[in-house]
Amino acid sequence: MIACITRPIINLVARPDVMGADRLDSVDGAIIFAANHSSHLDTSVLFTALPDHVRKRVVVAARSDYFFDKYWKAFLWSLWINTVPIDREKVSRKTIRMVSDLIDEGWHLVIYPEATRGDDDFIEPFRPGAAYLATHTNAVVIPTHIDGARRIYPPYMRRLRPGRTRVTFGRPLRAEADEKSRDFNTRIERAVAAAADEGRTDWWSARRRAATGTTPSLGAPPGLEGWRRTWAAGSFRKRDRSNAWPL
Repeated sequence: MIACITRPIINLVARPDVMGADRLDSVDGAIIFAANHSSHLDTSVLFTALPDHVRKRVVVAARSDYFFDKYWKAFLWSLWINTVPIDREKVSRKTIRMVSDLIDEGWHLVIYPEATRGDDDFIEPFRPGAAYLATHTNAVVIPTHIDGARRIYPPYMRRLRPGRTRVTFGRPLRAEADEKSRDFNTRIERAVAAAADEGRTDWWSARRRAATGTTPSLGAPPGLEGWRRTWAAGSFRKRDRSNAWPL
């Protein structure tokens, strides 16, 4: 439902530039899209960026304590973007069973490992839900970076500020044999950072930095608090001007 109603709006106000969509064509089976999260616009932008054959079979993991705390909200969001309830504090057996059944039926899953929108442009540490689900379902993880949505629709704002967005799909990942969820989670977080680097620079330079372990982190530098973090977040945002709305 979201595609037919919001896609024209997203193309008008957010104009997503899509990179790495060809990587989805090589995936055989279910996909878990592990994406950064900074705005309630993220899901709409991501859905708009997905190829038609993938978008038709996608469900979105949504916080059960927020999107499913009332019957009417659960009905609305499930109808709007195919949400399924996920506990952001832990992954229960019931959740694993539900997601496993959906994956077996050929559905893909969008999940935000940060579990919430951060207070600034730095990403929050990833929680291992996506990694845990992937290791228990054998689904392929596509690290996904969404850039620009926060500038268009920041948290707690009621109006859109037109701009540009970019969605970069990273290289497919699979959990290795006997790899622990926390280790796979670390790889996913680094892969999302590499996808962001590729979107902001170019494929070759990003791959070289990923190979040498010098990919720029998307998280806040350790120890930053208060005004120092706010100032650093502003500098972090300014390092990529390619999404500025044309004057």
